[in-house]
Amino acid sequence: MKFKKLNIRVETLIYFIITAFLIGWFFPRDGKFRYVFYEGKPWRYGLLTAPSDFPIYKTEGEIKTEKDSVTRFFEPYYRINPEIKTNAIKKLRENYKANLSQKVPPAYLQYIERRLAEVYEKGILLAIDQDKLLREQHTRINLLEENISQPKEIQGFYTVKTAYEFIIDKIPSYLDKTILQSCDINLYLKENISYDKEMSEKVLADKIQNIPQSTGMVQAGERIVDRGEIIDMHTYNILRSLKIVYESKAGGSQRQGIVLLGQFILVFGIMFCFWQYLSSFNPRILTNRRNSIFVLLCILVSCILTEIAVRFELSNIYILPYAIVPIVTRTFFSSHTALFTHLTTVLLCSLMAPFPHEFLLMQTIIGLIVLVNLKDLSQRSQLISCAFFIFLAYVITYLSITLYQGGDYNKIRWIMLLYFGINFILLMFSYILIYMMEKTFGYVSPITLVELSNINNPILKRLSETCPGTFQHSLQVSILASEAASRIGADTQLIRTGALYHDIGKMVNPVFFTENQKGVNPHNQLSFEESAQIIISHVPEGVKMAEKAQLPQAVIDFIRTHHGCGKTKYFYNSFKNKYPDKEIDEELFTYPGPNPFTKETAILMMADSVEAASRSLKEYTDESIMELINRIIDSQIEDGLLKDAPVTFRDVETIKKVFMEKLKTMYHTRISYPELKK
Repeated sequence: MKFKKLNIRVETLIYFIITAFLIGWFFPRDGKFRYVFYEGKPWRYGLLTAPSDFPIYKTEGEIKTEKDSVTRFFEPYYRINPEIKTNAIKKLRENYKANLSQKVPPAYLQYIERRLAEVYEKGILLAIDQDKLLREQHTRINLLEENISQPKEIQGFYTVKTAYEFIIDKIPSYLDKTILQSCDINLYLKENISYDKEMSEKVLADKIQNIPQSTGMVQAGERIVDRGEIIDMHTYNILRSLKIVYESKAGGSQRQGIVLLGQFILVFGIMFCFWQYLSSFNPRILTNRRNSIFVLLCILVSCILTEIAVRFELSNIYILPYAIVPIVTRTFFSSHTALFTHLTTVLLCSLMAPFPHEFLLMQTIIGLIVLVNLKDLSQRSQLISCAFFIFLAYVITYLSITLYQGGDYNKIRWIMLLYFGINFILLMFSYILIYMMEKTFGYVSPITLVELSNINNPILKRLSETCPGTFQHSLQVSILASEAASRIGADTQLIRTGALYHDIGKMVNPVFFTENQKGVNPHNQLSFEESAQIIISHVPEGVKMAEKAQLPQAVIDFIRTHHGCGKTKYFYNSFKNKYPDKEIDEELFTYPGPNPFTKETAILMMADSVEAASRSLKEYTDESIMELINRIIDSQIEDGLLKDAPVTFRDVETIKKVFMEKLKTMYHTRISYPELKK
């Protein structure tokens, strides 16, 4: 058993190492600028001077505005093709010799040549390009001819349509327009100016590249800001520039490796301290794989959500409901474990959070609020009230810190109240999360135990109607066991619930149990073996009922173990007395077990046996009750039924004293009332 626990302990240590590695892996890779600042807010640190010369960088908005301005007023480049003019006039002459000379006088040829030369000299532009330039509010372009650029007005260019209209409309009076139109002038008009995309993009890129990235320089040793000063726009830009310079220097591979090493050492150190705490004060978590995974997931998920929120600036970090960690941890474990889990979580998250000191202070206060409100968790309404007190704590702490640091009501960011309100709403879902955790990890919360303890629960109601004697016995056992549990530090609510359900299997054959009989004992007609088997069957039958009703495993364990691997002493001893020479089959008289393996199941076994035996006492004196308690419990110890339970001899003595006190109260004698004499 010890070897097995040691193996699990080593395995959980590996889980802790893996979790620490994952948290460190998700940490921001760049060296973090040590100062956090906002425009319009006071500087919270001491005097800051420039460590070295650095430029004052423009903001992204300023650079974007300048880029947009350069792009808007940029004059694109177009190239003129002189060959198109030459080819057009050549084509005109060839067509004239071949066809037009017979019907058109030479004067028309001369006029068309002169106008074509004039049009091509000014330039013919594609109509789509002209419309695009005008739509983009360009008035000029750069015209390239033999790699020499000259600015030209867009209005001075022709399109094929306007060039044709120009030639037709400018015809002199001695020529006939009809004859001119028959010359098919369109055949000789073609765009000789085209967009030079490569040159335009190159020149535009050069202009954008040459935009200054800074507006000035800060000299080494120059004063930047001092504590309490309001950060105006100019100071904000200087601080922002210093941060850019710092983080760019931190981007080197050697420096990056040092930063990464520091992060991992810090994270591993915090996680190791948490492991040491559990090892010293709550080892049952480290010796249980399920428990270790649960607490590590609480820490890991919180850290990853924090890193995502900070890195991508998805929202304000205080929207994240960090209080859920101590709430769910307290629901299933002790307050100390919940507190240390919460502190470990917020310590790791503070390494990523803006204003880490304020964050750590607020989250520590929130954790204490949770533990105070959930000290005795028994109702779901406590979760709602706890969420409300968390909201109040956030608001009061934030206002206090702001007034303390700023000394001015105008420094309060009222939007923070909205963030705290969203946090409050998310905390309301902790009830659903607790239910999911119960189903996923097989836990049982105090709230669930309280609900199961309601005697109007269908199973308990049926037990009270079918087996009233057994029901009363279960109630008495729950009183004995819960009081003993509170004295030795066991789970009171768990044992109270387990006591109410431990004998539900008797509903299958209620009359075979003495507490439900009314003068007739059906065992008189059966053999000792048959009677023993019927009595023993109430354990597996109870387990079947509990599993069908989907009761938590922790409650079913009480049904399995309340007799352990003990014997039905009445029928076993009766058989031995009646047939001393006959060989006996031990299994027919032995419960299937297992033996109790927790404090709670061990207490229930003792309480069940003592309460049942106490009904057979002829007189209830201190001596008779104590003798009965000692005989029953000592017999269980001698039979080895309690060897797997983590109870000490001191616990056993305390339990005996509690049983003594309670049984005396239950069976106290009452004085008889005198009759009134007539």
